Amino acid sequence: MSTSLTTCEWKKVFYEKMEVAKPSDSWELIIDPNLKPNELAPGWKQYLEQHASGRFHCSWCWHTWQSAHVVILFHMHLDRTQRMGSVRMRIFKQLCYECGTARIDESSMLEENIENLVDNLITSLREQCYDEDGGQYRIHVASRPDSGQHRSEFCEACKEGIVHWKPSEKLLEEEATYAFSGVSKPTAQECSRYNFFSLRWCLFWASLCLLIVYLQVSFRGSAFL
Repeated sequence: MSTSLTTCEWKKVFYEKMEVAKPSDSWELIIDPNLKPNELAPGWKQYLEQHASGRFHCSWCWHTWQSAHVVILFHMHLDRTQRMGSVRMRIFKQLCYECGTARIDESSMLEENIENLVDNLITSLREQCYDEDGGQYRIHVASRPDSGQHRSEFCEACKEGIVHWKPSEKLLEEEATYAFSGVSKPTAQECSRYNFFSLRWCLFWASLCLLIVYLQVSFRGSAFL
């Protein structure tokens, strides 16, 4: 059974995965609530996760709610000479819309969500800090149903001008279908080949029908003569 984890658990998952991905380098993860988007020191890179799933808990009225619009900001830097890297991370909070309190509460996330989010972070690290092909990013489907339409007036990320992006239902269903079936998603080349064969068969059957009609008309015409 999945259990909710605190933000401190991010470090555990991050260090374990980086030990496998880059065992020769030393990386640290720092939680920085003052991190700003697009405000980067020289040599730093940015990765913005815009469609994470998290659960919020109001420390004033104890109201809880699920959100599929959690935004997480990462700033990354690698010192190639020292073989040391640093990641600064900020999880944007949401206001409680039940009690109207001005307190902004952090979200908790399930273990499988953190695993996937760290995988995305490492993919971005490999691309931006190591100039490698990081692989494919994961698309996250909320573990619980979303509570409804996102309310930007209660969202810390929206107030700082971050535009959310949420995958369409069609895209989520497509990714989930391939994930659960274990079948690799067809490439654009394969799809174009399928479309070509379908078009060719349609033309074949259309030509055959026209030929049959032509023969029938010709036969009836000759019968009357």
